[in-house]
Amino acid sequence: MPPPPSNGGGDSTPDPLYEPLLQPSVHPPSLSKPEKICIDGILQKYCGEFGSWQLRHFVLTSLAWALEAFHTMVMIFADREPDWRCSAGSPRCEASSAASTGICSLQPGSWEWTEGSWSSTAAEWGLVCGEKYKVGLVQALFFGGCMIGAGVFGHLSDSFLGRKGSLSVVCILNAIFGCLTALSPNYWIYCLLRILTGFSTGGVGLCAFVLATEPIGPSKRGAAGMSTFYFFSCGIALLSGIAYVFRSWRALYVASSIPSLLFLVFVLPFISESPRWYLVRGKINEAMKIVRIIAKSNNRQIPDGVILALDEEVNEDHTTNGGVPHKGEEKDGVDDKEAVSGSLIDVVRSPTTRIRLILTVAINFLCSIVYYGISLNVVNLDTNLYLNVLLNAVAEMPAFTITALLLDRFGRKPLAIGTQWFSGLFCLIGALVPLHGVWKVVRMVCGVLGIFGMAGTYNLLFIYTAELFPTVVRNAALGCAAQAAQMGAILAPLVVVTGGWWPFAVFAISAIWGGLLAFYLPETLNRPLYDTMAGMEGGEGRLVTV
Repeated sequence: MPPPPSNGGGDSTPDPLYEPLLQPSVHPPSLSKPEKICIDGILQKYCGEFGSWQLRHFVLTSLAWALEAFHTMVMIFADREPDWRCSAGSPRCEASSAASTGICSLQPGSWEWTEGSWSSTAAEWGLVCGEKYKVGLVQALFFGGCMIGAGVFGHLSDSFLGRKGSLSVVCILNAIFGCLTALSPNYWIYCLLRILTGFSTGGVGLCAFVLATEPIGPSKRGAAGMSTFYFFSCGIALLSGIAYVFRSWRALYVASSIPSLLFLVFVLPFISESPRWYLVRGKINEAMKIVRIIAKSNNRQIPDGVILALDEEVNEDHTTNGGVPHKGEEKDGVDDKEAVSGSLIDVVRSPTTRIRLILTVAINFLCSIVYYGISLNVVNLDTNLYLNVLLNAVAEMPAFTITALLLDRFGRKPLAIGTQWFSGLFCLIGALVPLHGVWKVVRMVCGVLGIFGMAGTYNLLFIYTAELFPTVVRNAALGCAAQAAQMGAILAPLVVVTGGWWPFAVFAISAIWGGLLAFYLPETLNRPLYDTMAGMEGGEGRLVTV
């Protein structure tokens, strides 16, 4: 084709009549740049923060808390010291029982267990009098196993196993170890199996909490997170009924372990993995599938140009790649990326998370002493054991409701301080009042109000700790806090056995001290839930400069 003619003179400019209607572009056309958004942003903007999908997922996942209550509190009934009576034809027992303080002053064979030796481990293996310390020992060993398991499964759920995978593993182990415990031939095998059960139980609540709350939007996460503990209290209340039906300690262990198998078969298949875990592991397409399902179930839709990204990527300049999508973005807008990981070493290295970890570990340790200590101290009341445990569980529920209602109004930090000091005040009163007469009722009321306040704190600490750390290390940090709580649980029975005014005094000091430490934690109300260490440090840095 010949070139267009010039318009004369020495000018080589083409004649306008020959110019094309559409001028060719100097640069090739660029595709529209996708909108990068973090999970909190996509939940708030497109999916909905707490719709039908999140509600179903939350309820199904939180049922695991009842399983933890079964395996933890079963020791109250299995290791109890049952009632006894004088054997027929033992006049020496009948003559001395009225003045006796217990069976320790009676001759062997002059008395017998009312419900038979099969009713508890203490009755079957003679864990009374000089051997009574073994009851406390096996309980301490159980919590020691929980402490180890919380750390192990906290790391595994952050790494290759994921939240759902870790929850599946602990349910399998709980069912196996729980049923094997019922076959214990002697005390030491019983101790070993309780350690193993504690190891798996330590990861149940931890994995269930994170898995249940991570798909929920930031403004609803606090109230939802605190509601998980209703399932724990309901588990304790239900356990008291199970224990009333199965009076043999061996049958009770089987009955309290079967629900773990039922959860594994009938509930877990309907629970999804956390989209946040998928995101930090580089499985972005899997994360997008879940958030699209969430949006669809809430009658919403995510635009095609929206892609999930880590918060540190969202904070970066969007023009880094020139607005051109990566190869392979045709489906969900982004390729899968290399997994982002973190560990406790990263938490300790960062000044921001290091001080938070130290404070949360100390507060969880102190609160656990108070919570488990007051709970075990209630068992010492001279009342029906089954009714006592039921009332103890029911007393915690109003605390959960009140703290959940006030959580988004006053914030996490003021409630953490106030509930601990509320508990500490009544524990202090309980330590100062006399131990006889009508004052026993006052001490009982102080104990109820003390557990009321500390139940609210214990409930709050899980959601507070989870919001203080980014996704890549969240379960590892929660694992450390859970380990500290288990250390407090190990010490709680040792405090209770001292008797007198001393337990209430220790509980009061622990609660007041925990409230003072909470002053140094930052508020997390309506703050983003960060994905990575860099994203959190960048976000916190901007808040400080503002």
